[in-house]
Amino acid sequence: MVQADSNIVITPEASAEHKGLRLDKFLAQVLPNVSRSQVQRLIEQGMVSCDDDILADNSFKVRLGDSYTVEIPPAEEADPEPEDISLDVVYEDEDLIVVNKPAGMTVHPAPGAYHGTLVNALLFHCRDNLSGIGGVKRPGIVHRIDKDTSGLLVVAKNDLTHRGLAEQFAEHSIERTYHAVVYGVPTPLNGRIEENIGRSRFDRKKMAVVEAGGKAAATNYKTLKACGMAASLVQCNLETGRTHQIRVHMAHIGCHLIGDQLYEKNRKSCLSGIDSGLKDYIIRFPRQALHAKSLGFIHPRQKKFMQFDSSYPLDFNELCQKLSLA
Repeated sequence: MVQADSNIVITPEASAEHKGLRLDKFLAQVLPNVSRSQVQRLIEQGMVSCDDDILADNSFKVRLGDSYTVEIPPAEEADPEPEDISLDVVYEDEDLIVVNKPAGMTVHPAPGAYHGTLVNALLFHCRDNLSGIGGVKRPGIVHRIDKDTSGLLVVAKNDLTHRGLAEQFAEHSIERTYHAVVYGVPTPLNGRIEENIGRSRFDRKKMAVVEAGGKAAATNYKTLKACGMAASLVQCNLETGRTHQIRVHMAHIGCHLIGDQLYEKNRKSCLSGIDSGLKDYIIRFPRQALHAKSLGFIHPRQKKFMQFDSSYPLDFNELCQKLSLA
């Protein structure tokens, strides 16, 4: 795909496998950052053309060798506003703040989530004391965890700290430990998963272990406790920080995270070893059972190693108790 201008995208030529596809489906496949619903709106608004001909029909059939020009209007995003949202502050000084993020909170504003994010809360809590390196939308943010993952995050208050922490993340020297409740028991009980992760060829919302391409990813895991062969509590230490890394790697070895609807394999198969009295509870568990348990790094100004630990949130703790994993 060739980016001819900041708002103009020219697609690759349609190959034999694309011939006859609906125009909206083809564009959704070749424009990885644009959803099919967004593509349909662009077509309906006359933003798609071929050889200077405007194509306003979503069902137009793609022709072999055709290339399409798509005009994508610049996003009009409001700057995040400070919001008085309670924060669980684990540590804070003049350079950084470590918070315990609850499940359900998005880290930074994005389409569909401009309010109630961690950034909104930090802007209120820290006033003007947040690093600007991350930009207006992500002030101070040097790493993130998924919306439905709970646990520890460190945020920079100034540029010196931001650079120092960002370097440690880039060097993979940050110590990050996660706890996860998974279906089944890993084999072997302790091990290292080293498999590249890239965008799934079958579902653009998902990441996947890929044989070619992708980015190198390594997860060290240790089984802490098992509930027979039905479920287990697993500790995961990240050497890299790829999108959905733990969720993808654990699913790859057949131990999908409980509650992870995106990477869930076959619910009936996963629940086969679970006590019948617990099945309904587990089915209703509202999120992936993943918690960022501990975080360790060298303080960029103080030059000393700091480590923080987070207790399980109520839902995670209750899940462990019901499965006798606590």
